[in-house]
Amino acid sequence: MPQSAEPTVPSPWLPGDAQLARVWLALQQRHAAAADWPAFDQRLRTHLGTLRDELATLYSERHDFEPFLIDLLRQCFAAWQSRDESLKALDNQREHDPDWFQSERLLGGVCYVDLFAGNFAGVEASIPYFQELGLSYLHLMPPFQCPEPHSDGGYAVSSYRQTSAKLGHIDELRRLSARLREAGISLVLDFVFNHTADEHDWAVAAAAGDPRYRDFFFIFPDRTEPDRYERTLREIFPDEHPGAFSQLPDGRWVWTTFHSYQWDLNYANPAVFAAMAGEMLFIANLGVEFLRMDAVAFIWKRLGTVCENLPEAHTLLRAYNALARIAAPSLLFKSEAIVHPDDVVKYIAPAECQVSYNPLQMALLWNTLATREVNLLQQALENRHALPAGTAWVNYVRSHDDIGWTFADEDAAQFGINGFDHRQFLNRFYVNRFAGSFARGVPFQDNPATGDCRISGTCASLCGLEQGDSHAVARILLLYGIVLSAGGIPLIYLGDEIGALNDMGYLADPGKAGDSRWVHRPPRSAARHAQRGDPTTDAGRIHLGLRRLIAQRAATPAFAGGHLIGFRTKNPGVLGFTRPHREGDVLVLANLSEYGQRVSAEVLSAMPDFALDLVSGAHAGLRGGLALGPYQMVWLRLGT
Repeated sequence: MPQSAEPTVPSPWLPGDAQLARVWLALQQRHAAAADWPAFDQRLRTHLGTLRDELATLYSERHDFEPFLIDLLRQCFAAWQSRDESLKALDNQREHDPDWFQSERLLGGVCYVDLFAGNFAGVEASIPYFQELGLSYLHLMPPFQCPEPHSDGGYAVSSYRQTSAKLGHIDELRRLSARLREAGISLVLDFVFNHTADEHDWAVAAAAGDPRYRDFFFIFPDRTEPDRYERTLREIFPDEHPGAFSQLPDGRWVWTTFHSYQWDLNYANPAVFAAMAGEMLFIANLGVEFLRMDAVAFIWKRLGTVCENLPEAHTLLRAYNALARIAAPSLLFKSEAIVHPDDVVKYIAPAECQVSYNPLQMALLWNTLATREVNLLQQALENRHALPAGTAWVNYVRSHDDIGWTFADEDAAQFGINGFDHRQFLNRFYVNRFAGSFARGVPFQDNPATGDCRISGTCASLCGLEQGDSHAVARILLLYGIVLSAGGIPLIYLGDEIGALNDMGYLADPGKAGDSRWVHRPPRSAARHAQRGDPTTDAGRIHLGLRRLIAQRAATPAFAGGHLIGFRTKNPGVLGFTRPHREGDVLVLANLSEYGQRVSAEVLSAMPDFALDLVSGAHAGLRGGLALGPYQMVWLRLGT
């Protein structure tokens, strides 16, 4: 990839803001002679004001705010200097094509390195398979050093600069990143920035009483302050520990929102922001193009609140984003906020997270399969799907995590649905406690006292493949067909494409037995992988069917971007929406039941007499209405 010439920037810079001028001058005097300075300087001038303003919201009352900002930017320049030339070329390319991730050809995959391929070398060897499937985005679950056996699936990070020994050396990850980039596949990694493992050097020093690192965390001598905080906090993992704090061997208490071995970071301390900025830019310089911003809702604490979705969380994201624009401008942020739908969208903006998981759509896909009614999903696509320009959803059927029923109760109430009761039904349905259920899921964090429960299980097992349901393959392809056509970046949890089933073997591993999410993280099945081209097998029908959908999406310009218009079918079992495009709209209709359904001629009266179904390749007559078979989806091209 050729690198374009860096423009020269006139000097000196004289902003009207005196503080910005002082900060810039301190950097310019120290670094102006460096060959890497002009490109950095141009971006610094563009984004320094934003960075300063965001950080000032949090830290400006400190007497050392200005020196802190200068030191932070010196660290930022050092990261830029160490950035590979190929990544700097990518920075230039992406700055000239900021909507590159809106392409109909962008398709994501996600996997654990060890479970999918053994190690980094195995992932590199799998690049031809990723290309066969059509992937252009690969999310490797956290490969960094973690405590064993309790690693929370990689989210208890004990070093952001070393990888797990079983996966390979950090230089092997850097090489893998380059090979993926050469193959046209963007690497995605996590930025676990709400907490560290208790084995991280910072946490070890804090536990030993080091005053610098003690203030990196929330450590209290007794229960007085934890009790005050917990009056307004909710429990996240009650099976792990009640409340949000864990007791240390010496009797002190530390804030641990998720697990006792994950210590929450204290961003009220600017040294924490600066330290994590260094880790973020190190990860970016590995060649990462998307950072999954883990647990974004929890990163700021304030007494008397729920300590979720606070304004300062958004401020921190905008500050980190401004740093990335300066030192790693091709890097994009992906929000992971499994919260109320109104709060999810608040993190999605060009200045915060450019892309975001779409947990509402995921949950409502499974809701619709259970109820055979599209009402909540249709409502969400029409009222909660639109996003600001320059952003996109990451749409998925399954992830490494559990399924939580994140729909808004007020949305459900519009259809006379009681949110609490409906969640109880969905939980029973997906763990096979409901008569006639095809699903074989496993409960996660089942709390009889509150009625709360989430669901674990692979896509195939939740769709009925485990029990041999004759409609299971069609359900899998239908779910992915909606994800592929609804706009945004579709994401495949690798294993779904060959119908991976629940793996109960996790119960024999003491480090995993207490976490049912491992049931849907099975090792790649060599047998199923070998069957992927055989249409007489379940694995083959799923794989070949999914590849046909992926190829057709990539050839359909209407599937670029995220613009979607709801299409009411007047049939409670049939979902409808249109993807408009100047070269011809595509009408998507999907029957989410095991019974044949019909969309009436009246509903289709404004449509042409015939339309090409991009899924089957056949022309469909619309004048007399349209019949859909069980779990059938059509992508009807309405124009030329």
